[in-house]
Amino acid sequence: MTITAAADGSALGNPGPAGWAWYVDDDCWAAGGWPHGTNNMGELRAVLELFRATEHLDEDLHILCDSKYVIDSITKWMPGWKKKGWKKGDGKPVMNLELMQEIDAAIAGRRYRFEWVKGHVGHRLNEAADIRARTAAEAFQRKTPVPEGPGWTGAGAAAAPATPETDAVAEDAPETTEPELFADLEVEEERTAPVFDAEDDGALFSLDVEPTWHQLTLDLTSDEHERLVRRAREAGTSVQEFLRGLI
Repeated sequence: MTITAAADGSALGNPGPAGWAWYVDDDCWAAGGWPHGTNNMGELRAVLELFRATEHLDEDLHILCDSKYVIDSITKWMPGWKKKGWKKGDGKPVMNLELMQEIDAAIAGRRYRFEWVKGHVGHRLNEAADIRARTAAEAFQRKTPVPEGPGWTGAGAAAAPATPETDAVAEDAPETTEPELFADLEVEEERTAPVFDAEDDGALFSLDVEPTWHQLTLDLTSDEHERLVRRAREAGTSVQEFLRGLI
C-alpha cells in the first residue's frame, strides 16, 4: 500500500515566525515550527518530520509538495552536493545544510516519490497542510501554544495500492531553470498575508491583559472549504485571519 500525505511550510514575513505541517487526514497529522525561520525551512522540516513519523513502516510514501525547491533539492541536487562536500556548483555552502543532511539520513532505504501540486488552488490535502503550518507560525507570532496534532496514527493512511515508481522520483514538477543559481532564494510565493505589529498599534489596541485564545474546530464540506480558501485569498489574508475578521 501507499501512504499519501501533504507536506507544507509557512513563514510570516519570510523570515519570521515559521511553521511546518504534514497531513494525511484529520486524525493523522503533525505540526510545529520556530519563533524565527524561513518558508524553505518550514517546507523541508515538514518533509523530514513525515519521514520520521513513518520510519517504522514498510510502505511506499507518496508526498504531495508545492515547493519545487524541496523536490529538486532532494531528488536532483542532493547527490551532487554530497559529492562536493555539501557545496553547490559555485563552491558556496548549501543553504539549510543541517535540515538537508537530516533528510538525507531519513530517506536512506525508503521507498518514496514526490508529486508537485500547485499551492492555494483548493487541493484538499495541500490546503490542510498549509492551514496547519500557518496556524503554527501564527501561534509562534502570538506566543501561544502550537497545535501539534495527533502525530502518526495511521488513520486512513494506506489509501492506494503502491505504484511501480523508483525511489526519489519527482512527479509532475515543472523543470527548474538554473537550479544552482536560484535554489537557495528564500522567497515565499503567493503566501503574502498582513502581519500586524502590536508595537505599532498604539493606544488604539492597548490592552491591560493578554487575550485568552481558544481553538475552534469547524467541519466543512469540500465545496465550503474551497469557497472559504478562495475568499481568504481574494482578501489577501490567511483563512484564520479571514474567519477572525467575521467575528
